[in-house]
Amino acid sequence: MNQVFEGARIILCFSFLVYASWSDYKTREVSNKVWAILGPLSLVLTGFQFLVYSSQPLELIISYILSFAITSGLAIAVFYVGGFGGADAKALMCIALALPVYPNNLFSQPPGFISPLFPITIFTNSVLLGALSVFYALFRNIFWKAQNRIGLFAGLENESFGRKILALVSGYKVNISKLKKGHTFPLEDIDVDEEGTKKRRLLVFPNYEEREEIVERITENIENEKLDGEVWATPGLPLLIFITVGLIISLFFGDIVWILISSLLR
Repeated sequence: MNQVFEGARIILCFSFLVYASWSDYKTREVSNKVWAILGPLSLVLTGFQFLVYSSQPLELIISYILSFAITSGLAIAVFYVGGFGGADAKALMCIALALPVYPNNLFSQPPGFISPLFPITIFTNSVLLGALSVFYALFRNIFWKAQNRIGLFAGLENESFGRKILALVSGYKVNISKLKKGHTFPLEDIDVDEEGTKKRRLLVFPNYEEREEIVERITENIENEKLDGEVWATPGLPLLIFITVGLIISLFFGDIVWILISSLLR
């Protein structure tokens, strides 16, 4: 029965993540109903299995609580610093309810390291997959520079070297019209001091919650100051796709980061 319940939990979690990934890709939004259904179902299935069919129910329940608490804390922290959106945080929390530990009853130990907190392994794999977009941003910036005489950071010369590097690997220049209509998020904003002086600045993380207000400020500044219509932006990556793929990789291969580090140290 342990195998049946573990299979059911994996299928349940994967099915909802596939739907959420599709919704994230199409609209960059996921209905809260997805998590409102997945969360309670995961809790019931996992809790029932651990209590009824496990030889060490108390130990598993403690691991369950710890896994959910730590994963939730990490997800909320990353959300508040702007690392990803609310749907991504809720997805990780639901994964912690459905798969708090690696399903050893159904899968043999993968070649890679598996954290005792299985959702953390899924998270690290997802982050690594998402980080591959760095190469796309770099090549796009190189191509833009090759086509334009002005600097990539014209008007932003006073920004720190660190902020410029972050912009280079996480974003690129887009026309303001594309920023208004697409799924991209501004990587710069307009500050106005007490004397009414306007100053452009780079954002370390995209502000998902204030996207429309920032776009409006940038548009107004471009129109009034007659500036170049291209600004720094970052693509609204459908991170739930990376989380879904990260789940599959975690089940069959383990922690990719651990595998890469182990290969380098050999």
